[in-house]
Amino acid sequence: MNEERSGGDNGERSWMDKIATLFSSEPRNRDDLEDVLSVAAENEVIDEDARSIMEGAMQVSDMQTRDIMIPRAQMVVIKSECSLEEILPQIIRSAHSRYPVIGESPDDILGMLLAKDLLPQILKRDNGDFDIGSLLRPTMVVPESKRLNVLLREFRENRNHMAIVIDEYGGVAGLVTIEDVLEEIVGEIEDETDAATDPFIRKISNDDFFIKALTPIDDFNDYFETEFSDEEFDTIGGLVTQAFGHMPTRNETTTIGNFEFKVINADQRKIQSLRMRPVQV
Repeated sequence: MNEERSGGDNGERSWMDKIATLFSSEPRNRDDLEDVLSVAAENEVIDEDARSIMEGAMQVSDMQTRDIMIPRAQMVVIKSECSLEEILPQIIRSAHSRYPVIGESPDDILGMLLAKDLLPQILKRDNGDFDIGSLLRPTMVVPESKRLNVLLREFRENRNHMAIVIDEYGGVAGLVTIEDVLEEIVGEIEDETDAATDPFIRKISNDDFFIKALTPIDDFNDYFETEFSDEEFDTIGGLVTQAFGHMPTRNETTTIGNFEFKVINADQRKIQSLRMRPVQV
């Protein structure tokens, strides 16, 4: 019995010693810290979800706003000249809580409209004097190159939930929300409206697509006119994981046929989302 206890103690000391060694001096790089997390997860000091969140929190510092923003072409905006009767159906269809309000062009962002601020207007008997300008909140503006860890800090400090992203020429490139940033840390955050409004495949540009890993291979084939087999896997995530030959981490890339896939979101068990671009041949 003493020998068993001694063996167990030695096993416990071995991984404790490894952690102690790693922390005996300041971590030299991220690999050192990831080693600590790996040892802690293997020995059930933390679970895999906690490990994934910690790794995600580190990786956002390597990502820029342009990597996760909703592109300009897919923004849901409200024109300032619209009446309340014209705005309400748009809000009901999109089911968002915040909307950029534009003036004469998409680059003319006048402010942010919160859907909840329209409730008092709906209760008024006479909406003839509806003035959207009086309801607008200030707009947070960030460059495409802003690091996600800095953006998250600014969201918290300024108590903002959405920002307009501008390109190098000062034009509107897209928008980003605090939820978009948090999803890079904790994984997909789905609410009751996502199933109806969030497609499996989202076109970002002519040669750049956001792909949910749960996209059925049949749907992918229909969209891109490909002929990937679904005999072994039902989803594009399974096909991509097979191509890697291991469970990939964020920012890893692989090529299948004429397409390059980059992992955007993944945990220790599965890929959650991808960016895909056609490979020039």
